[in-house]
Amino acid sequence: MSVGSGDGEDDRPMSDINTTPLVDVMLVLLIIFLITVPVVIQTVPLQLPQVVNEPTTTKPENVALSVREVNGQCETYWGVQRVPDKKTLLDRGVGALRAEIERQEAMTGSVTELPEVHIRGDANASYRCIGGVIYTMQRAGFVKVGFISEPPAGYRSARL
Repeated sequence: MSVGSGDGEDDRPMSDINTTPLVDVMLVLLIIFLITVPVVIQTVPLQLPQVVNEPTTTKPENVALSVREVNGQCETYWGVQRVPDKKTLLDRGVGALRAEIERQEAMTGSVTELPEVHIRGDANASYRCIGGVIYTMQRAGFVKVGFISEPPAGYRSARL
């Protein structure tokens, strides 16, 4: 006497894979990893700066530079005029800073605020191009060197 389902039509052995043990093992591994990952990853406690989008105040004495890389060659533009090499950029930077210092001293008798350098770097430019411009402008005597970036679409400033 055999025990069956009653209809007797499907007498083949069951060939489906039982996935319940596989799911159980995966859940156990998930729980283990959730517990052990924070223990394994060790970081130094730091107070990271908060990012705030501040609108750039453009002053006529500030220097606007654009940097891009074309066919492996770095191109630097002072405003819209191309600067051929780093030595020319250094000389032009020293001259602009010196002229601004002399202008402020003639007007007020002292230097109140040094001009800034605003760099617009192409996203595809390598770091050597942009880093070279930063280094050159710091050698020229500029203290403040900043970057102009484009905020993501739909982003509103915190000051609005």
